[in-house]
Amino acid sequence: MPISPAAVIVPLGILFFASGLIVNLIQAACFVIVRPISKNLHRRINRLLAELLWLELVWIFDWWAGVKIQVFTDRETFRILGKEHALVISNHKSDIDWLVGWILAQRSGCLGSTLAVMKKSSKFLPVIGWSMWFSEYLFLERNWAKDESTLKSGLQQLRDFPLPFWLALFVEGTRFTQAKLLAAQEYATSTGLPVPRNVLIPRTKGFVSAVSHMRSFVPAVYDVTVAIPNSSPAPTMLRLFKGQPSVVHMHIKRHLMKDLPETDEAVAQWCRDDALLDKHIADDKFSDHEPRDLGRPIKSLLVVITWIFVVVAGTVKLLQWSSLLSSWKGVAFSLFSLAIVTALMQILIRFSQSERSNPAKVPPSKPQNREELQGSDDKQE
Repeated sequence: MPISPAAVIVPLGILFFASGLIVNLIQAACFVIVRPISKNLHRRINRLLAELLWLELVWIFDWWAGVKIQVFTDRETFRILGKEHALVISNHKSDIDWLVGWILAQRSGCLGSTLAVMKKSSKFLPVIGWSMWFSEYLFLERNWAKDESTLKSGLQQLRDFPLPFWLALFVEGTRFTQAKLLAAQEYATSTGLPVPRNVLIPRTKGFVSAVSHMRSFVPAVYDVTVAIPNSSPAPTMLRLFKGQPSVVHMHIKRHLMKDLPETDEAVAQWCRDDALLDKHIADDKFSDHEPRDLGRPIKSLLVVITWIFVVVAGTVKLLQWSSLLSSWKGVAFSLFSLAIVTALMQILIRFSQSERSNPAKVPPSKPQNREELQGSDDKQE
């Protein structure tokens, strides 16, 4: 029997936002009290707090919807995941690639210290955006004149991070759709760039800057390719809330930072290859490695059960203390609160949808020489 989205979204929304506000309040207190005394201690505490929140989304992915992730990588890379600093780059194939990355981070033991480069509007999302801000995510405006200094400052702040961290960067800069691919192909043809087949044209300035500033303290780049097998529907936030399963293939190639090209132009060219997706389309899998199943650890389930107990017990105590439902004003306030939660969950779903992300723009100019080709990347940014 199909599950009504509203029947799931409202109770999950209440749980997520109630527990999230608790986490945010503790994060704020730690930021004010602990961070001025010890930044490293604050980061260790915040890692645990962020994980308590992110594990609720991991639970939806693992236990409610039953999405299965198969990882294709070599044994040494799989062994070292979560044990070193890493710059993680990925294509942006589905609406929830960020959550797929969180699943991998959780299995690798570094969920709370996984960061990402996000668009600036993300930090204003209630609960989830606020927690990202406390966790030192990097927020950019997609305007390189402003973002260059922001990115450099944020990357330098990570130099003394006390625990293994991942910094995730979607080099395409926006979620993939067929309409954006057509626009990217037209733009590439007009500018003399390689014409993409399965990904959008990478916005390389952020990646080049990250490599430049992280070479000295980050040992590896994880080149992640996410693909959906033909037999599986693409996962979305709405499908997750409905409890509908999917399968995701994830290929991971570890590159030593010291082996990357030295010049900015060569580094930019390095991340423009999408041949691996051609092979996946042909074989319906990444055929260079055997798949590894990530399993379904019980930790997220235990965290959600604990949060349910805390939120329900707190709500009961609040109702007993305030007699909130004994008056029309109290009932109206309760209904208004439910409407707010529902609206916020809808915003979260709409925010994740690729069809609603900013469309790719195709500049009309057609540069003819190397200097103009380099300038085309500025327009992409």
